[in-house]
Amino acid sequence: MGFSVSGSAAIVFVGLFIAFGTFYSASTNTMEQVTDARSDWGDRDLAQRNTDIEITAATYNNTTERLAVEINNTGATALSVDETDLIADNEYLFPERSDVDGDAGTDVWASGQRLTYNVSVATQPDRVKVATGTGVAATEVVTRG
Repeated sequence: MGFSVSGSAAIVFVGLFIAFGTFYSASTNTMEQVTDARSDWGDRDLAQRNTDIEITAATYNNTTERLAVEINNTGATALSVDETDLIADNEYLFPERSDVDGDAGTDVWASGQRLTYNVSVATQPDRVKVATGTGVAATEVVTRG
């Protein structure tokens, strides 16, 4: 064997070494991303299982044309007021006022606390739905008050 065969073999081995290094890096990064995604999914699933809400009152006042909705956080997960949606008769409503146990300045809706929404609506809706950021929702019939 001459130098040309040994040199060619060395070039092939260096190429294989570089190719394996690239493949190993790519596969390791991909598996790490898959593992992180599964972990995030598990965390979201656990939060959803630990979330429960109950609408205790949905009252429309004809005189003031205001809808008041009271919702209790009966689950174990603390929720965000900003990530909670209010829907009446298939339309998103944007409350002018929301408070958690009388505190209008908080975004944290902890377990056992009551969230109150007040919103101006021209006509009385039939039903309201409250959906949390974790995907848990509750529906209630609106009463006249």
